[in-house]
Amino acid sequence: MKQKREEIVALYVITGFLESGKTSLIENMLRNERFTYGQRTMILSCEEGEVELDAELLKKSNSFLVQLQEPEELTAQRLSDLSSQNRLDRVIVEYNSVWGIELLANTPLPPAWRIVQVVNLADATTFDNYMANMRKFLTDPMKESEMILVNRCAPQHNKSAWRRQIKAINPRANVLFENLDGSMEDGVADEDLPYDVKAPVIDIREEHMGTFYLDSLEHPDRYDGKTVRLTGQYFKEKGLPKGFMIFGRMAMTCCADDIAPVGWVCRFKKPYAPGAFVELTALCHMVGKDLDVEIMLDEMDSCPGQTPKEKFMIFE
Repeated sequence: MKQKREEIVALYVITGFLESGKTSLIENMLRNERFTYGQRTMILSCEEGEVELDAELLKKSNSFLVQLQEPEELTAQRLSDLSSQNRLDRVIVEYNSVWGIELLANTPLPPAWRIVQVVNLADATTFDNYMANMRKFLTDPMKESEMILVNRCAPQHNKSAWRRQIKAINPRANVLFENLDGSMEDGVADEDLPYDVKAPVIDIREEHMGTFYLDSLEHPDRYDGKTVRLTGQYFKEKGLPKGFMIFGRMAMTCCADDIAPVGWVCRFKKPYAPGAFVELTALCHMVGKDLDVEIMLDEMDSCPGQTPKEKFMIFE
């Protein structure tokens, strides 16, 4: 007998206070054809927001809106009815944090619905006020979120301090800050790193290699003109000119079958055998005015207490 394939409905939960940017984020999701893929999407709005979803966008993205005005309307029976009465491939829940995340968490979902991501939004202009006066409503959704986005950030906002607060609440969450100009950053400051970036030689210990790798890509300017010391391996890479190799580590980039070298492009004075495991000391030098371009770990003429070895380039 042929077994019937189970149909799964992907559930995305977008939480935050009224006017925190939830509707705008959902519209951006619906505009992304690689996300919608022509599938049928139900937007379940658990609030009466100031910004309405664009009707033309809903039609174009094969989506429809269901509005719940009061918390009492969010019941297992209501969700079951919506599931059985509509052909659904995806559900996006726009959830007002004032309703209490416990209500959503304790409401049984239809059997086919599977939560795939919980995103929490916060407004930088009200963050400190809500943290002081409505802390439970602000932080409870953060505890359940894979991604926490603080938007409308201005230069005077202390993103590093907020990041530390959020990470104390949910260490697993990916924390991002959106500035007024639309740019995004992670809010990581020098003091948030597990190594001393102000030391004459920044020692990157074994357990901090991953942190350094990601931070050097996100914040190349942080290491410009700084000396680092780390241990890794050399790898040949197709397309690199003569005298260049990759210096880094083997890493699982996706699954056990997808292990590959990750690291920095290295220009060396003398050839190294691929796989050679060595300690490297180098001076970081960022090339170009655009921070999205490469970092160069430049050849060292001198370094206190160290012997210059190689020249590195870190590419984004």
